[in-house]
Amino acid sequence: MRNKKSGRTALGKVLISDDHPLVRDGLRTVLAVAFDRCELFEACDLDETVRTIDREGDFDLVLLDLNMPGMNGFGGLSTLRTRFPSLPVVIVSASCDRKLVTEALRQGAAGFVPKSLPRSAIADALRGVLNGEIFTPVDLGDEEPAAAPSGEDQEILRRIDSLTPQQRKVLELVVAGKLNKEIAYELDVTETTVKAHVSAILQKLRVFSRTQAVIMANKVNFTPSTPCAATPMRAAAQ
Repeated sequence: MRNKKSGRTALGKVLISDDHPLVRDGLRTVLAVAFDRCELFEACDLDETVRTIDREGDFDLVLLDLNMPGMNGFGGLSTLRTRFPSLPVVIVSASCDRKLVTEALRQGAAGFVPKSLPRSAIADALRGVLNGEIFTPVDLGDEEPAAAPSGEDQEILRRIDSLTPQQRKVLELVVAGKLNKEIAYELDVTETTVKAHVSAILQKLRVFSRTQAVIMANKVNFTPSTPCAATPMRAAAQ
């Protein structure tokens, strides 16, 4: 939400999880300058991160360091995604390579932000995540050669194939970063109908959030097989 007076985005509760005080201070500065009404919390290891989320309830965003104590590689991210499936978790890391970023997104991260980015770029990345985008670094080296679909990719394609034409159209718009009200307007249906389709999509894809659905769809370069007109969607929903 934009503050009309300041022009800045309003942000609620954010948890900064990093074992380096200087990094936490830097991220606090980024958030304080870029966002309005931002309530900040800090944690220096995975256990404190989990305790803070349990104690304080829902957060709008968690900024998570991959290498702090207790993380055990991607084990810490996996723990958070399992215990708090609707919580957006953004990896903020000093390490940045294609395999690391890809695995973080596969594990359910809402984005991957290198610590080396300028503060303004970090702020822009977090704004994108809050708007439903999946942020990844631009410069990840040369593209790897295309490979045949893995067993996991084939399973994702099978789940996507189980969607109805209406659901595939909604998924396309979700992947494009559209909000429910925007999807409802574009397809000329009610927002309640869109919510029902999104819930069905999450169930069929076996994920817990829109972010995970987007990551899964992008992993297999999802594109809708056929366009779906708005009128049949409304009819089908009635």
